[in-house]
Amino acid sequence: MNQTACSFTGHRPARFSFGYDEEDEKCASLKLKLTLKIYELIEKGVKTFYTGMAQGVDQWAAEAVLKLKDQYTDVKLIAVLPCETQADKWSAEQRDRYFSILPRCDDDVITLQTKYTPDCMFKRNRWLVDHAGYLLAVYDDGAKGGTAYTVRYAREKGLQIISIHPDTLKVSTGEDFEARERRKQ
Repeated sequence: MNQTACSFTGHRPARFSFGYDEEDEKCASLKLKLTLKIYELIEKGVKTFYTGMAQGVDQWAAEAVLKLKDQYTDVKLIAVLPCETQADKWSAEQRDRYFSILPRCDDDVITLQTKYTPDCMFKRNRWLVDHAGYLLAVYDDGAKGGTAYTVRYAREKGLQIISIHPDTLKVSTGEDFEARERRKQ
């Protein structure tokens, strides 16, 4: 477990109350909270950030890291793609954003496989958890979906989890998750 590395996970924008409207005040507040948590991690000694480059949270976090790199030159952003074709079916605007971030990442972009398969996102999420000591999630506490799976897997692996609820902006940590799980039983 790499205590100087953090991976990101989060729901796609369609799941948020503001959807894809990044001009919405709720989206701006969420992105600011995300940036502040990344800043706090850098101040704690986290130097490597992994992004799966999915739409929404992954890319917002990547853009936040890229901005902070102006101030913290020893910070690295590494893209971990589930497959080469990840952005093929996205809109032109979404693809432009994706391809504008990739060349600004450090080191080589990590691509886990050539073509899309039903489990490639799952493999990417596991890779992100397996290579980090922290998981920064934008997570609505739902039980289903890739973000829920990734948070559960990170908890099993003992990562330090920081979760931002997309509606309330409440920040939870691993201890908060454990307490919620005990209450559910």
